[in-house]
Amino acid sequence: MSVEQLRKDIDSLDLKILALLNSRALACQKIGQIKAKEGQGVYAADREKEVLDRLKAANKGPITPQAIEAIYREIMSGSIHLEKPVSIAYLGPAFTYTHQAAQKKFGASVDYFPCTNISDVFAEVERGRCDYGVVPVENSTEGAINYTLDMFIDSGLKICAELYLSISHHLLSNASSIKKINQVYSNPQAFAQCRLWLESNLPGARLMPTTSTADAARYVAEHTQFKNETACIASILAAKEYRLNVLAKSIEDSANNTTRFIVISRAESKPTQNDRTSIVFEVKDRVGALHDILVPFQEARINLTKIESRPSKKKAWSYYFFVDFEGHNQEPRIQKALDVLQASCTFLKVLGSYPRADAA
Repeated sequence: MSVEQLRKDIDSLDLKILALLNSRALACQKIGQIKAKEGQGVYAADREKEVLDRLKAANKGPITPQAIEAIYREIMSGSIHLEKPVSIAYLGPAFTYTHQAAQKKFGASVDYFPCTNISDVFAEVERGRCDYGVVPVENSTEGAINYTLDMFIDSGLKICAELYLSISHHLLSNASSIKKINQVYSNPQAFAQCRLWLESNLPGARLMPTTSTADAARYVAEHTQFKNETACIASILAAKEYRLNVLAKSIEDSANNTTRFIVISRAESKPTQNDRTSIVFEVKDRVGALHDILVPFQEARINLTKIESRPSKKKAWSYYFFVDFEGHNQEPRIQKALDVLQASCTFLKVLGSYPRADAA
């Protein structure tokens, strides 16, 4: 067959796909009406996982699983918008890594609301001005994002989804070389993730902290009077947006630099058979307390995937423990383990159960 004939076949297929997409959209609108009457949120992480897993399992190629996920991300994004206009709060401004993570999760058809700091993301969702929020929770190089963990102590929001994003940092500037650079702007997390590169290549430079990598890029772009002396660490998207030169690519110390993000909501996700649960608790101050908290998990054969401690800030040498484990808190074995754990705690809160995401 000729290229022209093959293209005619593609045109015919496109019309069929378009008709099917609109049929799907009409069904989504009806679902949205039912959800609105019942007061349900429009985004369902459990349903999202079910759809993607089923399509990937049924796929016989040549299209890749990654392509299927990307295509259906936008189909679902458009469907969410048809059900109800949705707003996503994120750590801004635009072109931060959190912005990229939010777009990876929710697609292009929803509205995005940039926030100055993580506490503002929580506040926007708590007050109902935004439907969902996206915040970083841990990095493969530097560990937990403590500020995010601390917000959960007093917040009533739940974690309803998670995702991973590969992070690649770049040195950006108005300058044409790094020879005269003596100040580097970026988020403290970015500095930590590029520590060895900075020590080797810009040992005398002052590190100037900003609220985000995108803020750093914007600052450097606007202060052209210091163009040969200032640089920032940010993303390629920020370089394009602010028309900055890329002086050095991929300067992160770890080639596998990945950040885990969570989606916060006023509602929890339903079980999917492949879930993760996050909790926070404070144990009673007694001998063997830390050992005892592991017993109910061991007896129920619950796999712990992370444990972090944070000072309680209410009493010296008192700590909160943040724990992630496999399973959903609606499972009887997990409910039983949490009941046993409660007896050893002065404080216990389930932060959410949500579908486990594939690592980037």
